[in-house]
Amino acid sequence: MVSHPFIDNFPRNVILSKNSLSDLKYQTMIGNKIGHRLDPFLYKILSTLFGKQGNPNSFTIMGFIATLIASILILKEFWMVAGLMIILSGLFDLFDGVIARKLGKVTPLGGFLDSVLDRYSDLLLLLALLIHYLRKGAPDLVVLTSVVSIGTILIPYVRAKAESIQIPCSIGLMERAERIILLSAGVLFQWMEPILWILAVFTHFTVFHRIYYVWKKLRTP
Repeated sequence: MVSHPFIDNFPRNVILSKNSLSDLKYQTMIGNKIGHRLDPFLYKILSTLFGKQGNPNSFTIMGFIATLIASILILKEFWMVAGLMIILSGLFDLFDGVIARKLGKVTPLGGFLDSVLDRYSDLLLLLALLIHYLRKGAPDLVVLTSVVSIGTILIPYVRAKAESIQIPCSIGLMERAERIILLSAGVLFQWMEPILWILAVFTHFTVFHRIYYVWKKLRTP
C-alpha cells in the first residue's frame, strides 16, 4: 500500500517545530499534490470494477507479482511484454494507495508490506538485467547495473535512517515512481544503456542530496 510518509513512517510522539512542518510540506507536496488529484477519478474506476470493499494489500501483492513476471520476461528477452508488465506493476502500486486513502485503510502493516515488496520489486528487475548482461558477456553493463542497484536500495535506506532520528526526508529527484517510469521506458524501447546511466547518476545524486539535507538539519539549532 502506498502510504503517506508522515502517517506511516514518522514517530507518533515527535513534536514538530514550525520549520520542521515547513520542511515536511516541501518534501511531500511535489509527489503527493499531483498524485492525490487523481484519487477521485481513479477511485471511481476502481470502485466500478472491484466494488467499495477493496483491499489495498491485494493490489500491493499483485504489483509484486507483476514485477516478478516482468523480471522473468526480461530473462527471456521478451522486452515489449516485460515493459508492459512493469507499467502494470506501477499502476497496482498507485491503486493500492488510492484504495487505502479513500477507504480509510492506511495502516502501519500496509505501509510495511508495501515498503518491503517495493524493495524486492526494485532489485528483482535490476537482478534480471544484471543476469541478462552476464549472459551477453557485457561486463561494463554488469557494473553499471550494480551501481544502479546500490543507489536504488540506498535511497529508501537513507530516508528510513533519517526518519529514525526524527527527520522527515523524502526529498530528491529519483523516487520510486521516477525509477519505474525510466525502467519501463528502457525495457519497452530497449534504451536500457542510456537509462541505466541516467539512473546511476541520479539515484546516487538523490542519496547524497538526502545525506546533505540530514547533515544540514542536524547542524541547525
